Amino acid sequence: MAMSGMRGLSVFISDIRNCQNKEQERLRVDKELGNIRTRFKNEKALTPYEKKKYVWKMLYIYMLGYDVDFGHMEAVSLISAPKYPEKQVGYIVTSSLLNENHDFLRMAINTVRNDIIGRNETFQCLALTMVGNIGGREFAESLAPDVQKLLLSSSCRPLVRKKAALCLLRLYRKNPDVVNVDGWADRMAQLLDERDLGVLTSSMSLLVALVSNHHEAYWTCLPKCVKILERLARNQDIPQEYTYYGIPSPWLQVKTMRALQYFPTIEDPNTRRSLFEVLQRILMGTDVVKNVNKNNASHAVLFEALALVMHLDAEKEMMSQCVALLGKFIAVREPNIRYLGLENMTRMLMVTDVQDIIKRHQAQIITSLKDPDISIRRRALDLLYGMCDVSNAKDIVEELLQYLSTAEFAMREELSLKAAILAEKFAPDLSWYVDVILQLIDKAGDFVSDDIWFRVVQFVTNNEDLQPYAAAKAREYLDKPAIHETMVKVSAYILGEFGHLLARRPGCSPKEIFNIIHEKLPTVSTSTISILLSTYAKILMHSQPPDPELQNQIWAIFKKYESSIEVEIQQRAVEYFALSRKGAALMDILAEMPKFPERQSALIKKAEDTEVDTAEQSAIKLRAQQQSQTSNALVVTDQHHANGIPPVSQLSLVKMPSMSSNQDDSSADQRLSQENGTLSKVDSQPPSVDHLGDLLAIEGPPSSSVHPQPSTDSGLEGAVVEATAIVLAGEQANSVQPIGNIAERFHALCVKDSGVLYEDPYIQIGIKAEWRSHQGHLVLFLGNKNTSPLVSVQALILPPTHLKMELSLVPEIIPPRAQVQCPLEIINLRPSRDVAVLDFSYKFGNDMVNVKLHLPAVLNKFLQPISISAEEFFPQWRSLPGPPLKLQEVVRGVRPLPLLEMANLFNSYHLTVSPGLDPNPNNLVASTTFYSESTRAMLCLIRIETDPADRTQLRMTVSSGDPTLTFELKEFIKEQLVSIPTATRVPAQAPSTPPTPPVAQPASAPAALTDPGAMLAALL
Repeated sequence: MAMSGMRGLSVFISDIRNCQNKEQERLRVDKELGNIRTRFKNEKALTPYEKKKYVWKMLYIYMLGYDVDFGHMEAVSLISAPKYPEKQVGYIVTSSLLNENHDFLRMAINTVRNDIIGRNETFQCLALTMVGNIGGREFAESLAPDVQKLLLSSSCRPLVRKKAALCLLRLYRKNPDVVNVDGWADRMAQLLDERDLGVLTSSMSLLVALVSNHHEAYWTCLPKCVKILERLARNQDIPQEYTYYGIPSPWLQVKTMRALQYFPTIEDPNTRRSLFEVLQRILMGTDVVKNVNKNNASHAVLFEALALVMHLDAEKEMMSQCVALLGKFIAVREPNIRYLGLENMTRMLMVTDVQDIIKRHQAQIITSLKDPDISIRRRALDLLYGMCDVSNAKDIVEELLQYLSTAEFAMREELSLKAAILAEKFAPDLSWYVDVILQLIDKAGDFVSDDIWFRVVQFVTNNEDLQPYAAAKAREYLDKPAIHETMVKVSAYILGEFGHLLARRPGCSPKEIFNIIHEKLPTVSTSTISILLSTYAKILMHSQPPDPELQNQIWAIFKKYESSIEVEIQQRAVEYFALSRKGAALMDILAEMPKFPERQSALIKKAEDTEVDTAEQSAIKLRAQQQSQTSNALVVTDQHHANGIPPVSQLSLVKMPSMSSNQDDSSADQRLSQENGTLSKVDSQPPSVDHLGDLLAIEGPPSSSVHPQPSTDSGLEGAVVEATAIVLAGEQANSVQPIGNIAERFHALCVKDSGVLYEDPYIQIGIKAEWRSHQGHLVLFLGNKNTSPLVSVQALILPPTHLKMELSLVPEIIPPRAQVQCPLEIINLRPSRDVAVLDFSYKFGNDMVNVKLHLPAVLNKFLQPISISAEEFFPQWRSLPGPPLKLQEVVRGVRPLPLLEMANLFNSYHLTVSPGLDPNPNNLVASTTFYSESTRAMLCLIRIETDPADRTQLRMTVSSGDPTLTFELKEFIKEQLVSIPTATRVPAQAPSTPPTPPVAQPASAPAALTDPGAMLAALL
């Protein structure tokens, strides 16, 4: 009978292993589950052995990954079997299939208690193991006193006592209010005298949990812990089975040193001296060897010893020894050791005064900044930031600037912010600071927050000696053929205020400065146009008496924008035009800005707000902080400090305006915005803060924005509207509506790399992306806007066949006022216009919201602009004679566009227009490079022939080396020309309106102009 039963289980396992595919395995499992279910229906006819056999099969099926939703009662009932084989199966399967809240467990509590208080050691071990794995509150209430007695019993063997210690640890961790440990200090001290290392190790785990909650009660255990470390360090009476690669019980050493870190200090000089001798022995005796396992064990002990040294604030000599040891580790080949070395050196820098010693390893730390492993690079960046001071600031900041050009998307925000803060805190002179910030904007403009260039403006305004230098540097950057929009903003502002100081230099006359700035106007967004209009007014003011030709040019621009759809631009144009006709009085009205009041930098203040490591905080708190960051998705919660300043995460540091409640601290920033029309009409009212938008650090409409009507444009927009219908379930059907037009948001993201994809009253979904050749790194920002959690959150990517997409884990719950970041990796396999869909759903209250959103991983994201000369263009054009590599089509129904606007449209989609390449002035020639896994880098050439008499039609010719690419690119361009999405016709608004050159008022100005905010207030 027994052989037959074992043979049945063996045959089933053999059948599973011999299945050719997953479908065969599923059919075999379903058949077996059906058989087990049938046998369990007549449970009375089953012998204990048969029940054991079928429960074993259930466990095996469960381990294969299949749901086993029956038979739990049979498994639990085996716990009460009198024989060991059946009881063992019952305990094991119950521990695996059930959790602590399962109702069936209540039926087994009495049986488990009987096994624990019984005299059968084997049954005791089985029961303690199960409770130690899945014991909940009811087990704690019923069994904790019995488990405590077992642990302290002198008659129990060590095997039972160590399991009792771990079982009690589980019950205490889960229910500290139920397990009574009052007066346990003496008992724990007694347990630490145990000679058996198994019981001692388990007891030490229990001690760590106890002292982490209430260390004051366990001072008597401290000298006992030091004695244990002495015993292990000297290898006294350590059985061979507890020696791991020559290291005496490394697990016990680590746990003991961790327990010591919960005590704030060691007052007894003898105990302190003994402990330092042990730590010295560990520091001196640890080195890197070839055996990986020995390295892991010895370094686990070493790094815990380092944490204890820092916690105890040891003497300078020992600290120096620790730094020297870490200096060796950051230079070895093993990446894990390098990482730990950098991490612990950063910790040591935070809690001790060893900066001068760490500086000796600066060259090696900078080398680690170029390590292939991004986690090592991050630790190197943290360490460089912490060790920087006046003596090494230039070297470190220059290294950060060099690294910025090749750094990953995920690190650039943090890099740019830290470089800006270091440059400000430790600048040897202000001209160097200006150089650094301008280089920063030039190399990583997308990742430079407005606060950074606001600060440059404040420095330049407050230092007259710096103004000519800053203006000259801004003029140099404008000569570059392609600069970031942030560089246009800061250069235009500085030249508007101080460009007149360069009047005697070649190429710096008012007219030349105007021309070089005006060249950038067609490529910038509406917020930057506002700055440029103010700059033009300033140039006109500084050139009094004006050059008639320059004056007419600027007036023409003002007249053009007097009818702008943007209220801010329209108001500036109207008022500047009226003001500029006042002649010499313009000098008083548009005088230079007064100096800003001296105050703490907003950037440095944010950095200080984020500092969580101080000399008073122990390494224990550092470890606890690290252990709390275990999820793949980063959650940032909006919690306010008592002083009104919210804690800021690393990511939320970027593009977050100052939110201090202190009027003095915020006055300069508010003035810089107020006087330029970026606040509401009432100047005394501070701007409303969208905390969620701050957390996302991306563009988002104000919470009070109305719901615009859906776009009536044809083409892809209509398809997007249909694809983004919201499906609601529950009593309040159709009560949740999106904020803003979903199609317009999608089209805006087709030409931008960051912005809001979707928003409703409960959630905001933002996107920030980076595209390199045929790969994309995209981050979804899921922001909960409410004070209640969003639950049942699910996100599913439905990729088209030409894209390979991998989304990281999305948590099921988004905490209140929190943001979750979910990276999405994209690989373009071949050319196609198909669009990926994000199927997103969540539940809030009675509303179940489901929305399907198109993701902006579109064809133009895999295009890289390339400028091509006539000598290169025509041979390539002629080498592709006709279809299918060169396709031509007459496109009708085109929205009539001036040729310049059409060229801007092409450039926004990374199709570089080459002016003058076609001899016919009514034609456009463009080129680009397309990247995919199948085509690699593929040159594409486009020619557009327009009819001046009928702008609604044109002839388009597209050529490339791949027929599919030629067809897809032709159709893509045709879609854009026929529909011309709004988001591409009008550049998108920047995330936050930056400062623009203000208008200072004379004492005799009319009442309407005495308040700068009243003159240039934006109609929000």
